[in-house]
Amino acid sequence: MESNSKTIVWFRRDLRIEDNPALAAAARNGSILPVFIWCPKEEGQFYPGRVSRWWLKQSLIHLKQSLKSLGAELVLIKAQSTLSALTECVDAVGATKVVYNHLYDPVSLVRDHNIKQKLGELGISVQSYNGDLLNEPWEVYDDDGKVFTTFDAYWEKSLRIQNEPVSHLAPWRLTQAAGSVKTCSIEELGLENESEKSSNALLGKGWAPGWSNADKALTDFIENNLLAYSKDRLRVGGDSTSLLSPYLHFGEVSVRKVFNSVRMKQILWTKEGNSVGKNSATIYLRAIGLREYSRYICFNFPFTHERSLLNNPRFLPWNADQAHFKAWRQGRTGYPLVDAGMRELWATGWVHNKIRVIVSSFFVKFLLLPWQWGMKYFWDTLLDADLESDIIGWQYISGSLPDGHELERIDNPEVQGFNYDPEGEYVRHWLPELARMPAEWIHHPWDAPRNVLKAAGVELGMNYPNPIIDVDVARDRLMQAIVIMREKEAAVNASDANGTIEVVFDNSENVGDSANIPKDDVTKGKVPCPSSSSYDQRVPSLQNGYTNKKRSKPGEETKELKDDRPLNYKNESKVSNVDGDLCSTAESSSMKKQMNVSRNSFSVPRTITLSHDRKSFEDEASSGVKLQKEDEIVSEINSCKNETTTG
Repeated sequence: MESNSKTIVWFRRDLRIEDNPALAAAARNGSILPVFIWCPKEEGQFYPGRVSRWWLKQSLIHLKQSLKSLGAELVLIKAQSTLSALTECVDAVGATKVVYNHLYDPVSLVRDHNIKQKLGELGISVQSYNGDLLNEPWEVYDDDGKVFTTFDAYWEKSLRIQNEPVSHLAPWRLTQAAGSVKTCSIEELGLENESEKSSNALLGKGWAPGWSNADKALTDFIENNLLAYSKDRLRVGGDSTSLLSPYLHFGEVSVRKVFNSVRMKQILWTKEGNSVGKNSATIYLRAIGLREYSRYICFNFPFTHERSLLNNPRFLPWNADQAHFKAWRQGRTGYPLVDAGMRELWATGWVHNKIRVIVSSFFVKFLLLPWQWGMKYFWDTLLDADLESDIIGWQYISGSLPDGHELERIDNPEVQGFNYDPEGEYVRHWLPELARMPAEWIHHPWDAPRNVLKAAGVELGMNYPNPIIDVDVARDRLMQAIVIMREKEAAVNASDANGTIEVVFDNSENVGDSANIPKDDVTKGKVPCPSSSSYDQRVPSLQNGYTNKKRSKPGEETKELKDDRPLNYKNESKVSNVDGDLCSTAESSSMKKQMNVSRNSFSVPRTITLSHDRKSFEDEASSGVKLQKEDEIVSEINSCKNETTTG
């Protein structure tokens, strides 16, 4: 044990004491300086939304109190540069090591790799750990060493290679590293504006952020709701799901603990012959698996926050209609179940996973709006906004995954309403203008007799809108768009018959313009410190089984849908007062102009670029259009390929 060692513990989305491998390792080796660094500049266009920042603030308060009770003070820093803040902490206490737990989104991947390199050059040892997943993304490949591209195959392999359960007990005492570090209060971090506090106060009535509260929520779900999960999970409204997703996003509960707790129940119910319980546990474990898979896909295909995984959806003629986008956001589409879901989202930051699927499917299939717009809006409004999970969710709905929704599939919101809200209770709660509609007509009020509408006080086109688009019209328009998509794809295929179009071979090439990482000069006189170990974070590698092909020339065969006027959402739908376990995004490098996001506004991406280069799914490592600062980021990624680490 290095009893005199001083270690910086860099907290990010691992805001817990229990089963925190980075914290446990540091606590064993001497004194620590726990640090949380808030750097809004590096968040870019995906600066967290109001409700997500509220949760982060409450979780930090909880963590700070917990660390203090163990003998350590959490240092809160608001900085222009994470790297600079870390180096200042190192210098202030004379630390020799920095430890943290892995993140897997493209922004964090590039930033963390750069920071690890820079600190190593300064002579600071850096060690990172798996605190977020059952298996690291680089540990799960098929028999040929290639990346899985369907969930079932991935999850089957993941379960087979599961190691023995490992849990890092919460330290019973911590020793604070001596030294003076400039810190700020939780209010000075600026996670919550004064104007937001009144709205956020309502969140505290329904949610209790913090790692010990996460443990209570897990226990409550396991003991009281898991058994009936297979049946209750499809009931919209109420607490029919685990409600653990925000806790998992902020790392307030270990995914290993959740998995092992459910697995123990699964084993018990299997032995008892309880088929209902066994099925519920199996379904919930798949939900955990989908979260794992989202990290796996985003790590191995780091362009997926802005481009489809499959090639053909890139040729789809999206309809960049701002009026439709606004109506969807406001819950004014004329389809009650869709509108109820969107109004609940705006009012609470939360919707059942089934509702997320319904509103996103309507967005893509009915309105033909670019899925990236919807994904970004989810990021801005969801309490459990999670980059990787939302990427997978929106790509699934838009037919961009090999095992996703068929692009031709269009689900009728009226039918879904009767399936998941048969009595209309959910719709009545969130659409007070339809509160007196009979269950028979509540999911299709446009078909209701005049006397029924009059008795319910509903005036279509006045106090509740007519459908924004007819189901049959939407289906015909989608089919026409698919025909165009296939024609364009066939044309590109024909032009590539002789292999003349270049295709990239490395899936790490277009990570994107994801973070503003400072390029500080290395302090002279320091001996570079090796920063690789068996725990180290890896980066997307050429060795993952991608085929070497040529790439199309930058700028060729592209089509843009231009949206020149920003659309602002300014307090447009103030309304009265799931499985969200899965259902956010990295900074889009294809959009030069940053979207301005605030409490009251949402701006549409100004340009959606549709790449027409031809690649098969396994070769979809990068767009044919060179992205801004791509070379700079690629050099950072590629520099890690020669490191000799073991998983």
